[in-house]
Amino acid sequence: MANETRVKRRTEEGKVEHLRSGTCYQPVVDILELPEEIVVQAEVPGAKPEDIDVNFEDGLLTIYAKVEPRQAPDTEFLLREYRVGDYHRTFRVSETIDSSKIAADYTDGVLTLHLPKAEAAKPRKIPVKTGE
Repeated sequence: MANETRVKRRTEEGKVEHLRSGTCYQPVVDILELPEEIVVQAEVPGAKPEDIDVNFEDGLLTIYAKVEPRQAPDTEFLLREYRVGDYHRTFRVSETIDSSKIAADYTDGVLTLHLPKAEAAKPRKIPVKTGE
């Protein structure tokens, strides 16, 4: 899914605002819930790790990845199916995440985010005592 967006900049209030017009895609994601964490895997092919921006603020997880064109602007294509554009997606995340421990890695075009659960949100077994 593509739409028009802009390159980001921070406003005086600290919010991210996009300013560059161009094609922007929603990355395809898988979200897994594990006992200790939530894992988000997002496809952002063509992005460089230094051009990926992940933010967590006010319960919103935002992924933005800038992708540069692979060919010169004057390239004449015989067939063109691969489109280039930036990636942008935002998710509302539960407050049960320990935001100070969020980690990210990027391998083979896939951004993996690890959102550790806060101790209070982790499942635990409650022992049942007998009434003797």
